[in-house]
Amino acid sequence: MLSEQTRTIIKATVPVLEKQGTQITKCFYGHMLTEHEELLNIFNRTNQKIGAQPTALATTVLAAAKHIDNLAALLPHVEQIGHKHRALQILPEHYPIVGKYLLIAIKEVLGDVATPEIITAWGEAYQEIADVFISVEAKMYKEAAWPGWKQFEVVGKDKVAEDIYEFTVKPTGDSGVDLAKLPIIPGQYITVNSHPVRQDNKYDALRHYSICSADTTNGLKFAVKLQTSTNNPDGLVSEFLHKDVKVGDVLKLSAPAGDFAVNKDLINQNDIPLVLLSSGVGVTPIVSMLEAQVKENPSRPIVWIQSAYNEPHVAFKNHVDNLLKQAKDAKKVVVLTDSQPRIDDKFLKENVPAHADVYICGSLNFMQSMIDHFQVLEHKNDMIHYEPFGPKMSTVKV
Repeated sequence: MLSEQTRTIIKATVPVLEKQGTQITKCFYGHMLTEHEELLNIFNRTNQKIGAQPTALATTVLAAAKHIDNLAALLPHVEQIGHKHRALQILPEHYPIVGKYLLIAIKEVLGDVATPEIITAWGEAYQEIADVFISVEAKMYKEAAWPGWKQFEVVGKDKVAEDIYEFTVKPTGDSGVDLAKLPIIPGQYITVNSHPVRQDNKYDALRHYSICSADTTNGLKFAVKLQTSTNNPDGLVSEFLHKDVKVGDVLKLSAPAGDFAVNKDLINQNDIPLVLLSSGVGVTPIVSMLEAQVKENPSRPIVWIQSAYNEPHVAFKNHVDNLLKQAKDAKKVVVLTDSQPRIDDKFLKENVPAHADVYICGSLNFMQSMIDHFQVLEHKNDMIHYEPFGPKMSTVKV
C-alpha cells in the first residue's frame, strides 16, 4: 500500500506527464532496447517506429498517476494489456528491467524537476502497478489453452482478398494441443513467433493475428494482410508469411488471447441490434463474430458495414454473403474508399441504430476516427467495443 505522501507526489506529476509523457516513454524505449537488445525479440519495432507503443505506454503511465488512489479503476486496461503480454510471453522478470529504465527516462527528460523525492515515489508506484499486472497475467498464464510456444503445421493457405491470405494450421503431433478441446472466443487473436530472413533481420518477430472462426474442425484459421515495406520492419512478418511460408511448413504460436468479444447477454435477444463495422483486414475478428451470432441466434437484427479500398480488397466476401443469408434480419453496406466518401458521422447516423451494440476493428487511424464519430453522435460508450491493429492504449483518452 502506497503512503499518502507517495500518492500525493504521484498526483502532482500528472500535469508534467500530460505534457511530456510521450517524450519520456520514447526516451525509455531508446535506452532499454539499446542496453537490452534481447528485448527486440519481443517488442514490435513497427509500433516503436510509428510512435504507437510510446504513446500507449505514456497513456498507461498517465492513467496510473490519475488513478493512484484507486488502481482498481485501471483493471479493464490492465486486463487488455495483460492479454497482449501473455500472448507475447512477457514474464515477471521483465518488469524490473522496465521499471529501471522508466525511472531513468523520467529523470533524464524532466531534469531538475525530477527531484529525488519524485524518483523515489515513482519507484514505489511502479512496483505497485507492476504487481497488479503480474497478478492479472499470472491468472491468464494459468488459464491459457497451452503454455509458451507450440508448433503448428500450415495445412491451408487461401487468398481471401487482393492482399490478404487466410492460414489454416493444425498442431503438430508432439505439441500436446487438442483442437477439439480448444476454446475459441470469436474476436480473439493468436500470436505468431517467427524469425524472417528478410531486411537483414537479426531478431525474432512476434505478431498478433485475429482468428477468423471459432470452428476449429478443419484447423485454426487466422488472416494476414501483406504490408509492403522497403528497408523497414513494417512488412517484415507479413511478407514472410505471404511470400515464404508454404503449406507443410511449421509456425510457432502462443495460445489464443484477447478480450474483444460479443456481449453474451445480448446474443439471444432481438431488441438490440448487432452492428459489425470493419475496415480492411479488420474484418477478420468481425467475421468470426458474425459466424457465432448467426449460429446461435439468426433472428437478431444485424448491420454489417465493411470498408475496403476497392472490390478486390473486400475480404471474405462470399463467406460473409453466405452467413448473412442465414440471418433473418440483416443489412449489408460495403464502402469502397477509392470511389466513395469515407465513413463519417453522417453515414453512421444513417446506418447504425441509436440503440445498437457496436463492434469495430481496423487500423489505429480508422479506429480513432470511428470513436470520434460515435462521440459526436453521443452513442453510449458501453455499447461501443473496438480492437485496433496496434496498441489499444494509444487510442484511449484518460
